[in-house]
Amino acid sequence: MRLCAITLDCPDPQALAAFYQQATGLEPHPASDADFAGLNGEHGLFLGFQRVDDHRAPDWPGRTLPQQSHLDFAVDDLDAAETQLLALGAAKPDHQPNPTRWRVLTDPAGHPFCLVRA
Repeated sequence: MRLCAITLDCPDPQALAAFYQQATGLEPHPASDADFAGLNGEHGLFLGFQRVDDHRAPDWPGRTLPQQSHLDFAVDDLDAAETQLLALGAAKPDHQPNPTRWRVLTDPAGHPFCLVRA
């Protein structure tokens, strides 16, 4: 068994795919459309984004709408990566449990993700 895909619910699949494409450099999947968009990663890993009507973003670090899952991205420079992602449309929650080791950001659809030192 090998992991082949990770799919996130969101209100606008193409916009969220564009955010992650700019952030990671992954290639857009040619069959992406308004209801489901994807990015092709290394070793066959697929990152997908599916439209969900009335999507409600996770409430991190709250528990009203738990994060359910999150992505971790290894980076060489936490500050530089954070600056780049904020410019692309990410947000930075006030609560940062260990900002010298990792940073918690949220993507434009509100999903939490972490930047970790490579």
